[in-house]
Amino acid sequence: MLGKGLLWATAIIFGAYGMACFIDPNLPANYAGLQISNGDAYAEMGAMYGGLQFGFGLFCGICAFRPSLYRAGLMLLVTAIGCLAAARLYSAWDADFLVGVYTWGALAFETLVALVAARCLWR
Repeated sequence: MLGKGLLWATAIIFGAYGMACFIDPNLPANYAGLQISNGDAYAEMGAMYGGLQFGFGLFCGICAFRPSLYRAGLMLLVTAIGCLAAARLYSAWDADFLVGVYTWGALAFETLVALVAARCLWR
């Protein structure tokens, strides 16, 4: 079952990345070329890249494990990750600077996840 595999894969990827970012909020900042200039920025990076992504992965894992939540998990991937991809694409297009491998890699991952989830949801 492709959808269940996708939910498990996103659970592992987001869960692991979220935990790594929770432990070291400098990790995502360094990948994206961001600078953490004060305690609020450090807490924000830890919360958004650590806590939120870990929670997202945890929810995907729960949805993969519980059949009653399977469609909700796929819908989350379509809407949340699809909107993330759309916003990243728009922002990359609108940027005054060239974007790098980080942005294109994240965009490819997000687009693939959203499209596969949509296919599984509506087949």
